[in-house]
Amino acid sequence: MGKIWLKNYPAGVPAEIDYRQYGSIGALFEASVEKFRDRPAYHNMGKTISFGELDRLSRAFGAWLQARGIGKGARVALMMPNCLQYPACIFGALRAGCTVVNVNPLYTARELEYQLKDSGAEAIVILENFAHVLQAVIARTPIKHVVVAALGDLLGGKGLLVNFVLRKVKKMVPAYELPGAQRFNAMIAEGERGALHAVDVGHEDVAFLQYTGGTTGVSKGAALVHRNILANLEQAAAWIVPFLGEQPQVIITALPLYHIFSLTANCLIMTKLGGCNILITNPRDIPGFVKELAKHKFTMITGVNTLFNALLNHPDFAKLDFSNLRVSLGGGMAVQQAVAERWKKVTGVTLVEAYGLSETSPAATINPLDLKEYNGAIGLPISSTEISILDDERKEVPLGQAGEVCIRGPQVMAGYWQSPDETAKVMTPDGFFCTGDIGIMDDQGFVRIVDRKKDMILVSGFNVYPNEIENVVAMHPGVLECAAIGVPDENSGEAVKLFVVKRDPSLTEADLRRHCEENLTGYKRPKRIEFRTDLPKTNVGKILRRELRDKA
Repeated sequence: MGKIWLKNYPAGVPAEIDYRQYGSIGALFEASVEKFRDRPAYHNMGKTISFGELDRLSRAFGAWLQARGIGKGARVALMMPNCLQYPACIFGALRAGCTVVNVNPLYTARELEYQLKDSGAEAIVILENFAHVLQAVIARTPIKHVVVAALGDLLGGKGLLVNFVLRKVKKMVPAYELPGAQRFNAMIAEGERGALHAVDVGHEDVAFLQYTGGTTGVSKGAALVHRNILANLEQAAAWIVPFLGEQPQVIITALPLYHIFSLTANCLIMTKLGGCNILITNPRDIPGFVKELAKHKFTMITGVNTLFNALLNHPDFAKLDFSNLRVSLGGGMAVQQAVAERWKKVTGVTLVEAYGLSETSPAATINPLDLKEYNGAIGLPISSTEISILDDERKEVPLGQAGEVCIRGPQVMAGYWQSPDETAKVMTPDGFFCTGDIGIMDDQGFVRIVDRKKDMILVSGFNVYPNEIENVVAMHPGVLECAAIGVPDENSGEAVKLFVVKRDPSLTEADLRRHCEENLTGYKRPKRIEFRTDLPKTNVGKILRRELRDKA
């Protein structure tokens, strides 16, 4: 298939990009610091840091890592919500030549242990609110160096009050013991007394291990090399700059930076363009979120459908000043037409949908930013990107027919971390990544997602895999059999529904919920539980999730 989508590219967007200007993300960061040193880079909880300040903090962290022998190729885990320490650590680790392992701070001990072991992470920076989880597993992981951050560390005098309130009043910092751990500010002070040494980092060195279930449900780290990220930044910039120009942008960053969408579309793209990220630490606090929005003349906002819907349902959101807003970008899960139409009515700006995956760094398709109305599509393949719709035999289907969405481009991952067999399952011989999503391309090159090939459940933009849920639930001695499926949910798009056959007749729903709370982070936990006497199976005994879905 020819690149039929090119005829619908917005004016000024090139068919191809060149990502070779910089040899690494660290080099791009240092060039941006030189260019934008005095511009605001990040704002959080009333505190703004400039690109120059971010340079100082990241340089100190990088020097601290190197002083401990944590150098090129070593994995450094970051386990924090959106706070000022996060970008300092991302860029510090990358400048030191390390690989960043993004970790969901809400992970249970089981989930954290698996990811630290699988990645081989040697060091971790963790917010103190979650340090007790690390304490439970650290002896069974490769972690040798721990830095404990507090939310107020970089907030100046106000930070002391923030830390006091969280520890004493709200009791949000459970007790923990991590012998040898260093406090974040002490680490920065120590790093500033040393020097960050230049490291020869190239396009094929791994920048991020971005953990995902992929299309098979086994948690794997998508190895994103510097080339992948640099290419995706050029692709995104090629889409954004013709529409917005070179003016400084102020972007609302409510999705966590450990999520690939926010990492690239907010943190890294604004680094390239010299924009400022307004970090929202707790986007679930919608009243607080709306109050924060009122303080800023923001020009861009990214999010998932559930976030946009929650904002629209707060009475004060419509009272905000949207006169500076130019781009509203939805990804991570399908944008619903009703939400998009309400968003346009309230803000005056079209809610534009994009599509990508951890394995594609993430952007693969984006709708034109000057789109007048919601169109139900995930957009056009971006520059230097090919989309092919393939059947089960991996042959291209005609336009307008459904098949698996497959992606080829410089942003496609190098492979799954230390999993060549899993990588081979999702890559075609000619370099297309098979997403597991079923889509249709029309004669204009626009792509629409119509279904999923696999059993993955999409909860508020996060992948949830039935295999993992079922494995955890099956660990309960009262469970004989179980199956997990996704069901529609008005708040999260989909929610997990669990079907259980009891081994112990006294097993209750409360028992299972306690078990899941101990072993699964919040968005993975079943929202609905149904007990059954049996589950539908094939003639060889495989549980038929699809039959359960159809009946549900």
